[in-house]
Amino acid sequence: MTEPLAALPRTRPAGRPYDPPAELARLRAEQPLRRLVFPDGHHGWLALGHGLVRALLADPRFSSRYELQHYPLADAGPMPSAPTGDLTGIDAPEHTRYRKLLAGKFTVRRMNLLTERAEAITAAHLDTMEAKGPGADLVEAFARPVPAVMICELLGVPYAERDRFQSLAATVSEGATAEEQFAAYTEVGRYIGDLVTAKRAHPTDDLLSDLTTTDLSDEELSGIGGFLLGAGLDTTTNMIALGTFALLEHPGQFALLRADPALAGKAVEELMRFLTITHTGARAALEDVELDGQVIRAGETVALALQAANRDPRRYPDPDVLDLTRDATGHLSFGHGVHQCLGQQLARVEMRAALPALAARFPSLRLAVAPEEVPMRDGMDIYGVHRLPVTW
Repeated sequence: MTEPLAALPRTRPAGRPYDPPAELARLRAEQPLRRLVFPDGHHGWLALGHGLVRALLADPRFSSRYELQHYPLADAGPMPSAPTGDLTGIDAPEHTRYRKLLAGKFTVRRMNLLTERAEAITAAHLDTMEAKGPGADLVEAFARPVPAVMICELLGVPYAERDRFQSLAATVSEGATAEEQFAAYTEVGRYIGDLVTAKRAHPTDDLLSDLTTTDLSDEELSGIGGFLLGAGLDTTTNMIALGTFALLEHPGQFALLRADPALAGKAVEELMRFLTITHTGARAALEDVELDGQVIRAGETVALALQAANRDPRRYPDPDVLDLTRDATGHLSFGHGVHQCLGQQLARVEMRAALPALAARFPSLRLAVAPEEVPMRDGMDIYGVHRLPVTW
């Protein structure tokens, strides 16, 4: 067996911030499952191949519970249990109960019904950008507010309160300090708690109102609302922004999307595969498991290099090429198995509306700074950009 890897490779190639660390490709080719020393000193594993990571995500012998895992990105100390309503960090039967209550609210059919609304919200924000004239931070002007408005409508946030709610939500993910982010998170939780109380008294046509008819407690409803906000806003925001950055750096691909908006479906899947903004996951072995000729012992954590799995040449020919005409189905950017992203269809609806409309409205869209001056979200669980200065 090779020596344990001393640390998870984190440095991305110079001039290619949308690519994973080049070292991951070499490690995947040599040995797709290998020992890894975690930042807190835990001796666990790193899985890099597409088939291997997919199998791990679907295997009930590996737990998603945070408190059983060691964090692969930093020495965070003992991991806390998932907060109430967080579907990502729990296993069956708790996960099964929540999932059954929510799954029917996020079907492909129901989410596709939101397409017209997503297109209207997209057009409204593009109108505002155009009216203000050339020059904008695409994150603030477009990539964040489009999914934020969609989530406000999904949760039933009153129109008059949406600016405040969106400001708090933005601070949760982009606050200048940890204290500022925590204060905003606490305020969002308090706000959603008040919203749940209001929905119980006076239900409207929205997700939270629908869920008040179930056996979920107020605490669970508030937790689920906060979870949906966190899971749906930061991820889609960064997919729209980083996706635009990648397309601007691949103008031929952007031109394809501009010429053929019907390509949007394939484009979204390929960008999800190519960028893999949720780049690293983890699972904890509940028992001894033999995989790829090696034995993972009970209690050991496996880091899942999702970005390496999505660039695996055994699954995708020429994986480091961005090709919007590629069939990228099977990518792992939404996860796999019982914990696969609940809101993936909503994210697809938002991105399919946003990206081709942006390309069509501003055919001369370009970066307003040098690519290396775009501030990247290095070291964060969700990769992307802090800001994306553009002009046209």
